[in-house]
Amino acid sequence: MYQALYRKYRPQSFDDVVGQQAVTQTLKTQLVSGHMSHAYLFTGSRGTGKTSCAKILSKAVNCLNPQGGNPCNCCEACRAIDAGNCMDVLEIDAASNNGVDNVRDLRDDAIYAPSQVKKRVYIIDEVHMLSISAFNALLKIIEEPPEHLLFILATTELHKVPATILSRCQRFSFRRITPEDIAARLQYVAYQENIDLDEGAARVLARLADGGMRDGLSLLDQCASATVGELTAKRVYECLGIAGEQTCGRMLSYVADRNTKAALELFNRLYADGKDVAALIDELASLCRDLMILKTAPEAGISMLSGVLSDEETKQLVTRFSSGELVRMIGLLQQTAAGFTRSASRRMDAELCLMNLCEPGLQMDVESLNARISRMEDQLRTGDFVVNHVQKSKPSVPEDVVDDELPPPPDDDQAPPDMDEPEPKDDTPMGFWADLVMGLQKELKPPVKGFFASTPNSPVVGKLRGNAVVLVCSNAFTLEMINKPEVLQIVAHKASAILGRSVTVNVVDRTAKPEKSAQMEQLLAFGRDHSDIIHIKKTD
Repeated sequence: MYQALYRKYRPQSFDDVVGQQAVTQTLKTQLVSGHMSHAYLFTGSRGTGKTSCAKILSKAVNCLNPQGGNPCNCCEACRAIDAGNCMDVLEIDAASNNGVDNVRDLRDDAIYAPSQVKKRVYIIDEVHMLSISAFNALLKIIEEPPEHLLFILATTELHKVPATILSRCQRFSFRRITPEDIAARLQYVAYQENIDLDEGAARVLARLADGGMRDGLSLLDQCASATVGELTAKRVYECLGIAGEQTCGRMLSYVADRNTKAALELFNRLYADGKDVAALIDELASLCRDLMILKTAPEAGISMLSGVLSDEETKQLVTRFSSGELVRMIGLLQQTAAGFTRSASRRMDAELCLMNLCEPGLQMDVESLNARISRMEDQLRTGDFVVNHVQKSKPSVPEDVVDDELPPPPDDDQAPPDMDEPEPKDDTPMGFWADLVMGLQKELKPPVKGFFASTPNSPVVGKLRGNAVVLVCSNAFTLEMINKPEVLQIVAHKASAILGRSVTVNVVDRTAKPEKSAQMEQLLAFGRDHSDIIHIKKTD
């Protein structure tokens, strides 16, 4: 008869328990030293090893040949407990035996000495399910137990256990198992069961397990039974009916682009393929949570990511959202997921959620307005915004200008800087240069940031001419250090953010004395007075 993997690979000793070294080492030390308590309380989320450790402890206290705190699993007592034939080790489910009469029967039987082993052990699982009267009946026997009695209580909801019980037990908290530990255990089990488990699939299963080893083994069991050949991450997504990390990343990219049409088309394909709508919303919420964590704590947040996307992909995606947008998106996704239990059409709810995600303007609540404002603030702070250019009217051409006698003019963005006039005409608003220097000091790195200062004798002085910022350098060396694409891009972004319009950046050397012809001087003089560069008539 087939046995589920989580039952087949249940730990048989403390050394087999994964991810709970602090708990298992303390219990082993107590067993070796003989300083055992009469009552233990194991608390933690599901699938972290509470019941397994309780069974191991019940064997260890009764083992005839203990091995450094671990049971030998070979003696008569260990075999009887494993087989469930030991009448002195009882496992009680408090969910179905939660009445006061059940606890009174337990209390009456507990006074008798064990018949097969050294200690009588009561393992009460989900102890928080006991009624108040049942807790009161249990209190007396836990407070003054016989010498031969050991209680091991387990619960996932510690706050429901009365303080009078807590104070009489040694409490051990079981932590969530890390995805790395779960993935390693899944690889071990897959090897033992001849399952061809891909490393990427193991990581996906470990993430979906959410810190519970039992959940991870159950998911592996489900996917392996439905797969022939190698079990890959793609096959895991197909077996479990979830969208997958790349799909979620693409969906949020559409949300960032405000592309409602593409987001709905992607959702429609996923729905037609049988993907679970609730799982998709949950994945999107987890990814938004990761982005919010990374937005708040860029460095420390890496270790707290859920792993829906890789670290690099998450870093790229986080720059496309503001904090206000992420807060609104998480709230909307959680609200949609909570409404699925009473919804008549999950598909309609999910589509409406996606439309609201892509178009904050559909709602006029405080969170939607805050999301739109925070997005604009981020764009102004970074200079990452698009300005709609207004087409300029073409200036009239002087009579002495003939267009077909000179080569075509360069584009506006490629127009050469005015090298013949290193000190350009100053159209700079008051305070612009000081604000720009302050912003550049935060973004640029040494030694380049040292060239920018607000003092009159600064190595670089900025002048504003129309939609161009001209950086006048004190010498050729300064120009060489400043005239780099990565530097000029930062200057352009900061200047655009301050001025509220898109600008270009040119660099000139104050000491340069280029020799120019009369035609070029006339061309530059004419270009300074007009928004477009017009061809100049040749002279004889």
